Amino acid sequence: MQKFLVTLMLLGVAGAALAEPQNPPPANALVGYDKYELAPLAMGPPYEGQGPNEKAKVKMQGFLTAETGVIVDGWNQKAQGSAKGQSLKIEPRVEKIKFIGGGARFWAGALAGDSYVVIKVRLTEQPSGKLLGEPEFYQRASAMSGAWTFGGQDNDMLHRVIVLFDHYLEANYSQAAGGPTGYDPK
Repeated sequence: MQKFLVTLMLLGVAGAALAEPQNPPPANALVGYDKYELAPLAMGPPYEGQGPNEKAKVKMQGFLTAETGVIVDGWNQKAQGSAKGQSLKIEPRVEKIKFIGGGARFWAGALAGDSYVVIKVRLTEQPSGKLLGEPEFYQRASAMSGAWTFGGQDNDMLHRVIVLFDHYLEANYSQAAGGPTGYDPK
């Protein structure tokens, strides 16, 4: 019986170790601000100026505008009439990226390697500048899945990372809860 209990305990620890890493919750829930501002997606050196990465940034900005923008617009409509004098600035930034475009996938296939993207988001109160949190979101497309889909998985990865970000915002609106990073150690 004791061996059985020890085995169960070890399986529980192993399962917890394999669980997806989580972003910590922000310092407070995101509800209650007078205004919400979504900054454009930023990307700095060494990734900016590289053709495939710039194309990926444009695609991700499109998802941010179409999907995250709707969330922020809804929050701004709810916030009208509040008198706290505080706003929340949401600043997404590409921290790391390697995007394999369709042409490279067509000619090199899996030999072009994996695609991946890491986006970090600063959540700051204005005008105080208080940092509420910096969640980080990760997605990748394996070389083989990218090759078999002729770049479809590489492009889908760009949408999945924004969906993770959107889910984090929505999950932390009413209460500070954190959320998945999307990191997969495989």
